[in-house]
Amino acid sequence: MKRKLFLWCLALLPCTLLGQKYRVRSFAWERIEVTKRLDLSPDAQAQAIVEPYKASVDSVMMPPLGLSRRAMNVKRPECLLGNWAADVLVETSTATGMERADMGLMNVGGLRNNMPEGIVRRGDIIMISPFDNKVVVVEMKGSDLLELMRNIASVHGEAVSHSVRLVISKEGELLSATIGGEPIRQDRIYRVATIDYLAEGNDKMTALKKKLKQHEMNMLAREAFMEYILKTQVIDSQLEGRIVVKE
Repeated sequence: MKRKLFLWCLALLPCTLLGQKYRVRSFAWERIEVTKRLDLSPDAQAQAIVEPYKASVDSVMMPPLGLSRRAMNVKRPECLLGNWAADVLVETSTATGMERADMGLMNVGGLRNNMPEGIVRRGDIIMISPFDNKVVVVEMKGSDLLELMRNIASVHGEAVSHSVRLVISKEGELLSATIGGEPIRQDRIYRVATIDYLAEGNDKMTALKKKLKQHEMNMLAREAFMEYILKTQVIDSQLEGRIVVKE
């Protein structure tokens, strides 16, 4: 792992060491889930450094929010955590008295850790959603929403809400799309609950740049996730075929 981190640093900034210039030819990475397994063999010197700060950090990270019936993972084209997160965005869309959003959209890359089974603590949600992304609702023409669906297909899936059903090809082409069981009408205005980062067209969701309006919820995504767990106390998720890859 040390070697991989060193190579990653070199990739970010070419450097000169002992008078010699180095360039990275390749690097490798892997996603490591943060679990108690990493605490089985703690480094004594590192523990001594961290100990004075542990109590204040634990006061933020350890309070329980509720329970999860199952562990929820993150992957494409569809995943348990992505389904749950996108549905929560839809629920949050009514927070300021607005009409319920037609769909929710969360980028898989914005979900940085898995949801544990059992007790869910504040720290679990902070690790899942560490960025200061705010919940927003955008209004889009149906023709632009279809383009957004093509954006989603092109990256082989993002987290979408229960109302959405997409069929995509292995090559990342959109084959069909429905909202609430109906084809998308090009002349209708749709509301999409998402995060401000995506609403700017980032993470290849370029169709969102064509939004007609953007409504601010004045709430971070992680705050929405925490409030939902506190409200419901028990959370769950299912794979429903929201995004299907046609062989």
